[in-house]
Amino acid sequence: MMAAARIPDFAATLPPVRGRMQADAPLAPFAWFRAGGPAEVLVRPADAADLADFLRALPHHVPVHVIGACSNLIVRDGGLPGVTIRLARGFSAIAVEGDGIAAGAAALDVTVAEHAAAAGLTGLEFLSGIPGSIGGAVAMNAGAYGGDFASVLDWAEIVTRTGEQRRLRAAHLAFAYRHAALPAGAIVTRVYLRAMKGAAPLIAARMAEIRASREASQPVRARTGGSTFRNPDGMKAWELIDAAGCRGLVRGGAMVSDKHCNFLINTGSATAADIEGLGEDVRRRVLAATGVTLEWEIRRIGIPASKPGVVA
Repeated sequence: MMAAARIPDFAATLPPVRGRMQADAPLAPFAWFRAGGPAEVLVRPADAADLADFLRALPHHVPVHVIGACSNLIVRDGGLPGVTIRLARGFSAIAVEGDGIAAGAAALDVTVAEHAAAAGLTGLEFLSGIPGSIGGAVAMNAGAYGGDFASVLDWAEIVTRTGEQRRLRAAHLAFAYRHAALPAGAIVTRVYLRAMKGAAPLIAARMAEIRASREASQPVRARTGGSTFRNPDGMKAWELIDAAGCRGLVRGGAMVSDKHCNFLINTGSATAADIEGLGEDVRRRVLAATGVTLEWEIRRIGIPASKPGVVA
């Protein structure tokens, strides 16, 4: 697939922002895989109002991509055409409000868990086991260690593609496994998470348990994107991958983790095509060995340099 012809001085044709706008912006430094192409234009709005004003004035034919902590994401080597929006400083505030936490979409999940613990609030410890930021975690109903966003979210504030700011109750998001029914093109900007008063020593112990479990079972210090594939009903993706003989499988600079084989790793020189292609290699082998078609949990966006051979 070839990239569409770029418009000269495309950034100059876009609505202004109070935040930052950068043309041909490298995205690999943000991505946990440390691979992938650039954004044609990267926009970092100052706050939700700035984001809303920008989207309201942005022509509807312009493609819009949204990235957060880039922990569960492959940005393909051809980069992202159009506008890429990254929520940063103006969306990272965390505040204790009653028996809960209000947090901006750019706040890291683990940081929210730490704020809750410091306030003696329990029920959010599972966030310390989820790499990434709050906005992306809402969008995919992230979960781990017995908790998920469906069980703790009270409301989420969003900005729609047309620039409307809205607050949605959790019941309106039709949460399912690794899915939330957000309006098409909507960007989560802020949330309120329910918690309850708890005993500080017990909260600390639970978070320490989660941290130890992650470090023992996952390649947390590697260039990885977290869990690669969703767990099929009644099965564990890693067990299927292991049964298909994929542990340690290599493609270019990408490798299936020896420690947890539902994790892909950039060993240092991997391209996004190496990583995605390795994932498709795993899917083919699992399908042949078990009859199960694994579904990607990692988001893959942008223009590939070459097709990785997708499993039907």
